Parts: sequence; structure tokens; C-alpha cells
Amino acid sequence: MQELLFALPVLLFSMVAHEYAHGYAALSQGDDTALQQGRLTLNPLRHIDPFLTVLMPLMLLFASGGQFVFGGAKPVPVDPRNYRDSRRGDIIVSSAGIVANLILFAVCVVLVIGLGSLGRWVGDPAGVISMVQHMVAWGVWLNLLLAFFNLIPIPPLDGSHLLYHLLPAAVAVKYRQFGRYGILALVLVVMVARQALYVLLTPAFALQGAACHLMAPHALTSITVCGL
Repeated sequence: MQELLFALPVLLFSMVAHEYAHGYAALSQGDDTALQQGRLTLNPLRHIDPFLTVLMPLMLLFASGGQFVFGGAKPVPVDPRNYRDSRRGDIIVSSAGIVANLILFAVCVVLVIGLGSLGRWVGDPAGVISMVQHMVAWGVWLNLLLAFFNLIPIPPLDGSHLLYHLLPAAVAVKYRQFGRYGILALVLVVMVARQALYVLLTPAFALQGAACHLMAPHALTSITVCGL
């Protein structure tokens, strides 16, 4: 429960940043749908989805015995017909959330290292810097998880949009039709095929290991996501 108190605010912010990036990218490509619907904001209340933000994290938490939690925000509405170049625009908008999470991952690594140096310099008698560092360290893993989970090519995840543009036209049409069953397939992968999910997230685990190697010497207290 204590770790959830550290992780959930970071997860919520990271999910909101992901969706905001989609909306901002869409606006840059000529589509103002997100702006007009009030979704081009970092206000988390505008991005909460009953299933992705509330039910799915709770289901995963109970199904894993408290060992795994993940969720998502309400997808930002976009209209590809408004893009100046539909194909280029869809690729840029679909990639924007992933890029935002990877940037946040890198920022969190730098912050963890910086907070470690600051804590040792000032002594951190109240342990405030240690707690902030611990929370930011969760941002390292959660942003990696969001980035690479969204790369999985199952609709409506971002990876499905990217794969669509790589497929031959006839195959792409059938693939897009599969999208109506995407949520069901996604739930089955998350809830049942956990080992397959871990394989798909191999790059995230590899980057997490590299980041933990960099952060370990600067840890003021234990960093749970690194097993320290």
C-alpha cells in the first residue's frame, strides 16, 4: 500500500502526459478536436476513463496479489481527416505519447541522480528528498512501461496505428477491422497471457536495468523498482 501511494500519482501524471502529447501533436498536424473538446490539458480529471484508469488497475492489482498495477487514460479524441497529410499525421500523433513517456523516463533518471547528490549535500534530515527520489524512481519504470506497452500492436494501442501503415493495403484493411475486438484481446493478454506480455516488454526491462545501474550509486534509501 505504501508503494502504491508513491506509484499511483506518478502513473496518473505519466498517463495524462501521454494523452496530452497526442492532442498537442494532432493540433500541430491540423486537427483541433482535442482542443475543442477541452482535452488539451494536464488536468487529470479530464482524462480519467472508468475502465482504463479505475477498473483495470484494480483488476490487475487483485489478480497479481498486489505485485502488478497498470492503467491508462481516456484516449484523446482526434480526427485524422483534419491532418494536412493523413498518413504522416497519423504516424506523428500515434508516436507522440510514446515519445513523451520516453522523455519523462530520461528526465526521471536525471532527477533521481540529482536528488541523490542534493540529499547527500544537505544531509536530508527529514527524509523529504529521499521520499521525492523514491517517487521519481517509480516514474522511471512506469514511463518505460507506458511507452513499450503502447507499442504493442493491438488496437487501440498506438503500436497498432504504426503497424497499420507498414502493412499491404489489403492486409491493413482486415487488420483495422480487427480493431473492434482490440479491447477484448488486450484484456486477455494482460489478464491471461502474462508471460507473453513480459516478452513484449523485454526492451522496457532492459532499459530499466540500465537505468537502475546508473541510479543505484545515488540512492538515498531503497529504490523498490530496482530491487535496491
